[in-house]
Amino acid sequence: MKFNDLTSKEKEVIENKGTEPPFSGEYNDFYKNGTFICRRCNNPLFSSKAKFDAGCGWPSFDESFPNAIKHTLDPDGLRIEVECANCGAHLGHEFKGEHLTKKNLRECVNSLSIRFIPENEEAPKVIYE
Repeated sequence: MKFNDLTSKEKEVIENKGTEPPFSGEYNDFYKNGTFICRRCNNPLFSSKAKFDAGCGWPSFDESFPNAIKHTLDPDGLRIEVECANCGAHLGHEFKGEHLTKKNLRECVNSLSIRFIPENEEAPKVIYE
């Protein structure tokens, strides 16, 4: 199967593990009810109920759907990278211990890595490798 087509900016973030500039993403200051899915494979990642304003310039979530994301050590050896568990798309980084929510977790995600599906719309089918 073939994954969704990506723009060059999306490829830079998703495939080359880039980072979009802070406060530039379409979902940074976005609060509607629905689901955020992986832009590359449509895997459901986060409920809008888990999104919160961390003031960091990127969409932030304190919970993901079960088995939706995986965590790996970033090449810098300091941070934890967040990836789509289905296709390995780079989503962003995980931060713990900031006390921004009761869960004390921030999945800091690039808007270019995700897509929003409103609660009254059917999400596209997940594309598996």
